[in-house]
Amino acid sequence: MQVILLERVAKLGQMGDVVDVKPGFARNYLLLQGKALTASKENIASFEQQKAQFEARNLETKKESEALADKLGGQQFVVIRQASDGGNLYGSVTTRDAADVATEEGFSVDRKQIIIRQPIKSLGVHEVEVHLHPEVMVTIALNVARSPEEAELQASGKSIQELAAEEEAQADFEISELFDDIGGAASDDDDMAPAASDEDESAS
Repeated sequence: MQVILLERVAKLGQMGDVVDVKPGFARNYLLLQGKALTASKENIASFEQQKAQFEARNLETKKESEALADKLGGQQFVVIRQASDGGNLYGSVTTRDAADVATEEGFSVDRKQIIIRQPIKSLGVHEVEVHLHPEVMVTIALNVARSPEEAELQASGKSIQELAAEEEAQADFEISELFDDIGGAASDDDDMAPAASDEDESAS
């Protein structure tokens, strides 16, 4: 099916290009989202007449997107989730989750603008793309943690595996300290034992 693009569409073409696409993709996405028109003679003629208006509208939305991109790019958002001790999530973080946390922080972002390249199924800091405009894309980070405190530690650069290793090392250290104290107390008892026997000998 042939359509004429009303804006730049990634991997497809620029505004004004007539391209071949699958009917389902055209109907369910391009036409539905107002990104294209069927490439009939009438629509092509209409586009040529309104091309200046389309370009002006595109430029305006691009400027708005660039202004938002300056504020949004590089931001890190905390997503609290339940997870196993090994750091695996019970479920995964979705584009809706990403849009929700960004919106809560005051950024107007729709889940359809977010692309998660690799499924987020573990704790840690994950980068995702936000496509604000066909020509404007920024990267944000999702700090997925079990608590705000854990998120803070992850934000400082520590992974959940490193945190677990540190906790284990601390526990081992405390156990060894405890055994040292017990050992010290036992040796004190040993030191006192001969003194008691000397007294016994002098008494006899």
